[in-house]
Amino acid sequence: MEIEKKYLINNLPDNLENYDNFTIEQAYLSDAPVVRIRKKISSDKEEFFLTVKSSGMFAREEVETAIGKTTYANFLPEAKGNVITKQRYIIPLWDGLKAELDIFKGIFEGVIFVEVEFPDEECAKKFTPPPYFGDEVTFDKRFHNSNMSTMSKDEISDLIHSVHTGQA
Repeated sequence: MEIEKKYLINNLPDNLENYDNFTIEQAYLSDAPVVRIRKKISSDKEEFFLTVKSSGMFAREEVETAIGKTTYANFLPEAKGNVITKQRYIIPLWDGLKAELDIFKGIFEGVIFVEVEFPDEECAKKFTPPPYFGDEVTFDKRFHNSNMSTMSKDEISDLIHSVHTGQA
């Protein structure tokens, strides 16, 4: 079960370069159910995954399986819409929680948001975000990567504008 909240960012945390980070490239094969392929590139390795997610915006089933580079390459041409690229920073919070700060690249350059995954719904409901977190966008479908993958150029432009003006 994946239980997560998403937030815009008021300002980037200090010393961002000191946190663990990696590049993610991902594409979507289906949106009902969500089927995603992902390449994760860190300083010392490349990893590839196939993920299936049930419907939902806050809590949903998620199954992730490691796949090979060839399988990833074979699936990539079958992807629908936009391939999403982002730099993800893992920022420790408290009580074992971690913020996953995503700074998007390419056609989504300018979009930045952060996700926090929780062990249960009660923990998520009690969560008080740190000051650098902005508005919560958990239930705004525009900020779900699977929806971003199907956006037109105009919708992407509107999304980037809303992030920079705080009109999410």
